[in-house]
Amino acid sequence: MASDFDSAVAAVGRLEKDPGNDVKLRLYALYKQATEGDVSGSRPGMMDFVGRAKYDAWAKLRGTPSEDARLEYARIVDGLLPP
Repeated sequence: MASDFDSAVAAVGRLEKDPGNDVKLRLYALYKQATEGDVSGSRPGMMDFVGRAKYDAWAKLRGTPSEDARLEYARIVDGLLPP
């Protein structure tokens, strides 16, 4: 399944239409979970809105197996690509 995930990662950079912040945040979190595992480090401070949102999205996936994150990432990207 790694090739599907790798293809999806490459395809994100070529999307013609912006999928929106919620989808991008979900993809970010799935990517981090798939490639690094559970979130680590301290939660960013209150004034770091973007960093905090990314951390929180990733933290919600705590315990998700890497392969499951890869599959979900590829599934979402597949839905964003033109038919």
